[in-house]
Amino acid sequence: MRMRKKPNLGNRMERCAALLIREPEARRGRWRELMPDARELRLEIGCGKGRFTAETAARNPDCLFVAIERVADAMIIAMERAEQMGLTNVYFIDADAARLRDYFAPGEVDLIYLNFSDPWPSNRHSKRRLTHTDFLMRYRQVLREGGEIHFKTDNRDLYEWSLFQFPKAGFALSQVTRDLHANGICGVMTDYEEKFHNMGTPINRCVGTMGPLPEEMKNWVDPLDKPRERSVEAPEQED
Repeated sequence: MRMRKKPNLGNRMERCAALLIREPEARRGRWRELMPDARELRLEIGCGKGRFTAETAARNPDCLFVAIERVADAMIIAMERAEQMGLTNVYFIDADAARLRDYFAPGEVDLIYLNFSDPWPSNRHSKRRLTHTDFLMRYRQVLREGGEIHFKTDNRDLYEWSLFQFPKAGFALSQVTRDLHANGICGVMTDYEEKFHNMGTPINRCVGTMGPLPEEMKNWVDPLDKPRERSVEAPEQED
């Protein structure tokens, strides 16, 4: 996400400090201490300016929301939105989606939102897509049994590709649609979603529910855990 630098970013972040979890690793397994009566813990990966985050949290006051965003200039808008709405059930972290297990304990998360993630259209960048099998397997490490992933995108190629990835990682698909708002606005929109919907771009959505791990994935090893091979320089030859 490319955004203009926000003025007074440091001061604005400080004013919203109560909503920012600076050391998410220290919260691993203890997130519900922030809201002991929470019915669910929901995680949004890449919340952007936070319209979806804030409005969904407002509609579900009995759920605890944790939003991940790496771009500070977007996160501050999301945090200010939540603060202005007086929300007490949403928190923000600057974290790496590939390292969720460092921030959340097994089974700690009930639902993950993936809204309009970067499609990484080049095939050589496919492993960076947040619906790649490797990422789906990482989500399994923190989702409870029967937990869900709600995925929305305007990119048809990414969507069709993703529909094949979910089952590979043991997620059963439901609510599969290639035109979410065909009969009127359905659910909470992101700012990005509203813009493209108004342009006539169909919005794709599906839900993946975590089921048994397929046999062929039981020996999966996270590529991030594999030791990197050291390159060996060829010895210099004497003349």
